[in-house]
Amino acid sequence: MKSDLRSDPLRVASVADMPPAAADARPSKPLLAPITAGLLWLGQVLLLIATPLFILLLASGLAIAIVRIGGDLRLGIDPLSDNAVRPRLPLSEVAGRAVAMDALRQVLMALLVIALAAWAGGGAWRRRLGLARPVEARIPMRRLWLLLPLWPLIHITWVTTSAAALHMNFGNGVRLSPFLSPAMLGLWFAFVVVLAPVAEELLLRGETFARASAFLGPAGTIVATALLFCLAHVSLDPGAKSALARPLTLLPLALTLGWLRWRTGRLWPCILLHGWSNFCLVAYQLGPSLLR
Repeated sequence: MKSDLRSDPLRVASVADMPPAAADARPSKPLLAPITAGLLWLGQVLLLIATPLFILLLASGLAIAIVRIGGDLRLGIDPLSDNAVRPRLPLSEVAGRAVAMDALRQVLMALLVIALAAWAGGGAWRRRLGLARPVEARIPMRRLWLLLPLWPLIHITWVTTSAAALHMNFGNGVRLSPFLSPAMLGLWFAFVVVLAPVAEELLLRGETFARASAFLGPAGTIVATALLFCLAHVSLDPGAKSALARPLTLLPLALTLGWLRWRTGRLWPCILLHGWSNFCLVAYQLGPSLLR
């Protein structure tokens, strides 16, 4: 007697036994998955760009407001008075306020970055910013000391060569404002060598590096933070000959700082090289005028 396979309870049904409608209903990859993933990646990129720029703008605005209000109150000027009735400030006051704004902006920027990292990383905010020892062993720090004596030659050579290619004046006739007091001169030097390296590295090789590492590889993270570093140094002065001259001169430094952050897992080597680079550049630019 011929058995009926359809009546066999132990037989597993195949696609050929299914009705046409059931066979066509096989699971397939959703068509919207690649689009969703692309939009998510694009959103992360936009957030990566917007976050440091927002912190920079917020710190700048707060610094301008604090210095102006504090300076006006110190001189007995109504901070809310119209510009038409405001007294003309002495040149020493104008120069001092500019330095104070720069220095205060770096302090506020560093505080904002630490607050954001504490909110995003919780108790692990120090490791997020590269302020704690990394979990995985990285390159020994002693090898990095070889870079310090070589860096001034590398950086100054690149800066002078790129400036000459862009027909830009670099290091010729550079002088500090004669209206700065000794206290403001000291604050300006601290701003260039200490405050700016600390704040900028916390922002870019700290918080921004951590955000970029979440969806970019090491090379992508290094390049992204370097480009943001250069973007933050674009000149907004309408009288500047080339707004892209300074970012171009800073590109090797930015890439090297990102490489240091990745290879060491720490932030302090980046701060050290950044401060040392600024010091050497200032010495190269101002040295001739100070020796006259």
